[in-house]
Amino acid sequence: MYLDSCVIVKLVSHEPDSEAYHRLVIGQFLVTSELAVVEVRSALLAKERAGRISRRDRLTGWGLFQEKVRGQEFLLLPLDRHVIERAGAVIDQCHSQVRLRTLDAIHVATAELHGGEQMCSSDQRVCDASDLIGLSLVRLPQTE
Repeated sequence: MYLDSCVIVKLVSHEPDSEAYHRLVIGQFLVTSELAVVEVRSALLAKERAGRISRRDRLTGWGLFQEKVRGQEFLLLPLDRHVIERAGAVIDQCHSQVRLRTLDAIHVATAELHGGEQMCSSDQRVCDASDLIGLSLVRLPQTE
């Protein structure tokens, strides 16, 4: 299962839907782009700046991410020229229907190029682009 950075942040820090994402990924082989190393760190810092987590929580979340990478619970896929070129093509392919951001296109392209992984994202643009190019989407079960 391919995780974009927003889902990884939910797995290493507390958010309202963190538990649901933890249940969703149990027993799954989890992959993401090397890009997540920068994005997760940035997102945790942004949460601290906004007062949503403490410095201690940020450091704990960052440490947990690093531990999961070292233990290969999160396998980092390479960010190379092939991915960059495919990301540009994904943006072209989606532009009339999805306002896809550059870094999100890199995630979509990485998932597609590395075996067409199931995409798990809480970002609607990533989900829309993934759906448009034919990636399988993993969504949280609907609660009533």
